[in-house]
Order: sequence, then C-alpha cells, then structure tokens
Amino acid sequence: MSERAVRRVRELTDGPSVLDGLTGSDLTTFLLDVFRRRARERRPADVLRRYREDRFATPGTVDLLSLRRAEDALLTALPPGTDTVSLAPLVPLGTHWVLGGVDPRKAVATVRGTEVAADSTVGLALEAAARRTGAGTVRLATTQRVTRAQLFDGAGAHFQLFAFVTAGRGPDFEREHLAEHLRFLIEALRGREFRIALTCLDRQGEAIAESVRSLPGVVDDPTRERGRDYYRHLCFKVFLTGGEDRFEIGDGGFTDWTAKLLSDRKERLLTTAIGVDRLALHARTG
Repeated sequence: MSERAVRRVRELTDGPSVLDGLTGSDLTTFLLDVFRRRARERRPADVLRRYREDRFATPGTVDLLSLRRAEDALLTALPPGTDTVSLAPLVPLGTHWVLGGVDPRKAVATVRGTEVAADSTVGLALEAAARRTGAGTVRLATTQRVTRAQLFDGAGAHFQLFAFVTAGRGPDFEREHLAEHLRFLIEALRGREFRIALTCLDRQGEAIAESVRSLPGVVDDPTRERGRDYYRHLCFKVFLTGGEDRFEIGDGGFTDWTAKLLSDRKERLLTTAIGVDRLALHARTG
C-alpha cells in the first residue's frame, strides 16, 4: 500500500476520512458491516476465481507429508523441559511492530483489532512473558503456518515456521542457552551438511560467542547486514550446505521483547526460527 494510494482514497472521501475519528470498537463495527455486505454479494464463481488468483489463499508448494517429517525431526530434537504450544493464528494488532519494529504493512491486519501471525517467535514471546511472572526459565516451541504481506522471490505469502524460544534472566543466561539452542539445531540437522553462522553485534556478543565456537558447524560471519537492528548482542543464520552452495533455512538471536513486555531490563529472550517448507524442500530434492 503506497502513500499515493492512500492519498487517492482520501481524495475520494473529500479530505481526512471520518473513519479517523472513530473509536476502535466503532471502526470494527463499521468495517464488519462493510465486509458482511460484500461477502453476501459474492457468487461461487467469484470465490473460486479469487481462490485461484489470491496468493494469500492458494495452497503452499510443499506437500503435507514432507512438512510433517521435517517438523518431527525438529520436535524430537528439543531439549528437556521445553513446552510445545499451539499458538493462535492471530496476535494483537501492532504486535510485530511493537516488538520487532516490523512495518505494519508487512502483516495482514484484520477488522477485529488483530493481525495474522507473521512470525511465530513473536507469538511465543507473548506467551513466555505471560508465563515468566513468578516462574523460572521458560522454554517454548511451536510449529505454525504464518502469513506475510510482502512479496518474496519465488515464495508464497504463507509458510510453515518452527520456533523455539527461551526466556529468563541471570548472569549466565546468554552463554548457557545459546549453547542449548545451537545443540538443538545440530541434533535436528544430524546427517545433513550445515553451517550455523554467528554474527556478533557488540563486545558482549563476542564474549557470548566464545562459549559455542567449538561446536560442530559453527562459523563466524561478521559481514551479515540484515537483522542488526532486530537482534541484541548476537544473532545467527542456519544454512544447509553442499559443496559451495548454501541454502538458508533459519535465523535466530537475542531480543529485548520480554524486557519490553514486562518492563524489566533484566529479562532475556533467545529465539530460533526454522522455515519448515525450506527444510522439507531441501530434503525432498536431496
């Protein structure tokens, strides 16, 4: 949605839209009525045509059995004490922006004050923050179909994401749980050629990285550009390799999301996300 398109719509409504002045509940009521009336005008042929053409509605490109096999490999490698949860397909409106600074236009908003899940680690961060009150270290994992509005080369609007997060606090949190997350990845990718590329974002990240550099497949990547504002101290990418080729399947690092949610700067959160479609596709093609 470009600024030009927004200006065009505002001109059609003769200046600033009256909708800007509505309360959240009034706006929801109005939009629900608009979409109710439009839905009632649809014919079967309209629905089928939209299904064929709308990238948000068409099926994914990887078959379900391949996805299940990839999910099983990830789930069985999780460390003891990890709770697996079934996240809702929606999160509160603005969640991806408030926590990750992701442009709201990249998430699919609904008329009920929510947005479609675009990143499972964000949903797990909310659940981890809710559980952290009066609790010790929280480990959560999930697998979820997520949707993103931006266009990707050769990728659909929705895909399966496996996410694993650890929330807690303490002087050794970063070293202990980074090693735990990387060992999980090493176990999940057993039998494959892979690389886990670490990028240190500050001196603290350098100190944390020292504890895991001896693990199999772990290498340094100081050239990484994307995600530097998204993560804190240290982040990493996960690649499947073969010869000179690299096939990216995952990403992770430390964030301040639970610190923001709980208004406590001592809170720590480590996230790992794996694209299940990409892992399954690589396995299927050899």
